[in-house]
Amino acid sequence: MSLLPPHFRPFQHQCQNPPRFRSAQTVTVLAVTQLIGWGTTFDMLGVMGRVVAPDLGLPNEVVFAGLTIMMVVSAIVGPATGRWLGRYGAARVLSAASLTFALGLLVLAAANGIVLYASAWVIIGIGGAFGLSAPAYTAVVEREGANGKRVIAILMLFTGLSSAIFWPILSLLNEAVGWRLTFLVCAALQFLVCLPLHLFALPKPLATHIEGSAAEIAPVPLSKAEQRKVFLLIAAATTISTFITFGISPSLLEIFRQSGASPALALQLGSARGVLGISARFLDMLLGRRGNPMLSAAMGISLMMISFLIMLVASPSTPLLVTFILLYGFGAGVMTVARALLPLALFSPREFGLQSARLSLPQNLANAIAPVIFTAILDRAGTGPALAACAALAALSLAFVLMLMALVRGAHASQPSPVAP
Repeated sequence: MSLLPPHFRPFQHQCQNPPRFRSAQTVTVLAVTQLIGWGTTFDMLGVMGRVVAPDLGLPNEVVFAGLTIMMVVSAIVGPATGRWLGRYGAARVLSAASLTFALGLLVLAAANGIVLYASAWVIIGIGGAFGLSAPAYTAVVEREGANGKRVIAILMLFTGLSSAIFWPILSLLNEAVGWRLTFLVCAALQFLVCLPLHLFALPKPLATHIEGSAAEIAPVPLSKAEQRKVFLLIAAATTISTFITFGISPSLLEIFRQSGASPALALQLGSARGVLGISARFLDMLLGRRGNPMLSAAMGISLMMISFLIMLVASPSTPLLVTFILLYGFGAGVMTVARALLPLALFSPREFGLQSARLSLPQNLANAIAPVIFTAILDRAGTGPALAACAALAALSLAFVLMLMALVRGAHASQPSPVAP
């Protein structure tokens, strides 16, 4: 018979499972569902957009605007998602995402014009707020506490492969059964694979069963006013950095072409960017608990800024383009991990879901408008002004990160030193 009070017994039961097994189970479930989540929604139009457009009688740019609708809706719903994560837990919110994605994909499969097509992306956008990135990372923190950094980095390593995995699958499905049945298959994956995994396969959370535990303790001792400043600095730094990466990534091939690269070299350099991003995530996974997201953010944005400055001051050449993609690709990959981990480094595990979801509002809005703005700059003014804008924005983002680091150092310094017995 257990001598523990009732609210500790779920924790006792979970502790009977080896921590490594629990972490592996969490990563496996979320890696599968996040791969499917990204692959059947955001990444999907890379293959299916130009297939769908002529059948619906819509221009390509209107079809690809579905991603803008998705990002804007996800941004609007993001803060509410944070409250629901705190109230109901990540597993239920992720399950709601699976159902919402399935419904959106069903509407997409039935689309016969712009009204149903846009409606489908509104529904998918709601699903994105419920199920992509922040809610999955919250599920990790619920099960790992403040030690979830390494697990999140491992999860990001897998989800970074979503387009590489799903583009060939979607292409083969489209050739075999057409785009409408392909979207039905995607909906079935959400309903028959992701939903059961979220409902039944995730380990039970630990932190919610430990009253007065470390789940309530923030890694950095901050007053309420300092917490607000920290949130604003994180929001500013990460929103600007995601604006840069989402803005420039669709235009990388054009930047290489305008810099004198052959089509073959431009494609090779663009592909290398993805590999470098995965490598950066792998490095952060190896660092695990030893990693510092603030230092990672400073390093990542500095590498990006240096890459833009090199392109601005040096004469175009193949070695220059290779150097640029090495610095930019690795820096952007490091910053991607830092964006996910900064809330965990500065707020308590219990607050992680709320703060991450709140941060998704400006980030997703930036993601929605950045490609349009950068494409316009590149087409109307050329590579130089586009890269100069990137360098200036990177410098601004770095300034916010350095201000954040100074604020955190000040908070630690203001704490009284422990008195020796």
